[in-house]
Amino acid sequence: MNARIDKVRKILTDKHLDGIVVLTDFNRRYLSGFTGTSGALLITQQHLKLVTDFRYVSQAQEQAPDFQIVKQQQNVYDELIRLIQDESLNNIGFEGHLVSYDSFLKLNNGRHDLISIGSEIEKIRRVKDENEIAIIQKAADIVDKAYEYILTVVKPGMIEKEVKAYLESKMLHLGADDTSFDTIVASGYRGALPHGVASDKVIESGDMITLDFGAYYKGYTSDITRTFAVGQPDSKMIEIYNIVLKAEEEALKQIKPGMTGKEIDKIARDIIANEGYGDYFGHSLGHGIGLDVHEEPALSPKSDDQLEINHCVTLEPGIYIEGLGGVRIEDDVLITENGGQRFTNSTKDLIILKEE
Repeated sequence: MNARIDKVRKILTDKHLDGIVVLTDFNRRYLSGFTGTSGALLITQQHLKLVTDFRYVSQAQEQAPDFQIVKQQQNVYDELIRLIQDESLNNIGFEGHLVSYDSFLKLNNGRHDLISIGSEIEKIRRVKDENEIAIIQKAADIVDKAYEYILTVVKPGMIEKEVKAYLESKMLHLGADDTSFDTIVASGYRGALPHGVASDKVIESGDMITLDFGAYYKGYTSDITRTFAVGQPDSKMIEIYNIVLKAEEEALKQIKPGMTGKEIDKIARDIIANEGYGDYFGHSLGHGIGLDVHEEPALSPKSDDQLEINHCVTLEPGIYIEGLGGVRIEDDVLITENGGQRFTNSTKDLIILKEE
């Protein structure tokens, strides 16, 4: 944790701050190790303090040994204000892009000069250390194995929610602590919905099925999308599949440190556009993963975020045609000095399940 705190203290120096208050769950966990759901950090050049309530004091003492644990007497904002006053702190940084206006008012209380530090802590989180990378790899292994399993389960006549139940149960069985987000199971015409969470739709022969799912493991996430068919799909869907696969593979081949988010997005987007489907790829190519399932850097047409070694990102091009269906293929990727290295290694060949 010391290296992370050193980087936060550099923010203090660069922005001429007396302290930084951290209120959000992911940043609090990243900087302290504390996994409880209630608490806040106060970081100065001299002190590290973690404020929490009586339920979490023992847990905080165990998980955040570098921090002085302060048991709040009333609410977390009053306790922070007291600590700020006791140390005669003036310019206080906070996560202005994440904290609600009500929280801002409670913390400010007319007494302090609160200054937003924007996403400075999230920028620190972009570069993963060896332990984080190993955990993300385990989360990716879980979804790979879950995908292999679900291919043995799906058949015509099932509803999408059944597939979701089998998939999520398998991830938990494989060691996941939770799912990363609401699992997407979009079959047939519903494949045209990029975020088509599992419904009561019956899976029919010839349907292409898009699965977008992830596993949380020890606080870190994976995020994978695979599309396959039950029975022989429409020839147009096969064409679309091959285009999306080509776009994803080319982005994976060319991604490297120093590229911007918009440069890598353009590689995949141009392939899809050149095949005549540019209007049917409406979302970004990808995003960072880590403690949160969507974090920096962004891989989008407008992103100037520059890729660095040990960034962990997704590559997920797609084509969606209303009334017909859609295809998305997504991998989790580690940026190395040699380019992109997949965390997710399950097959991306078009699987066509035979009907019984």
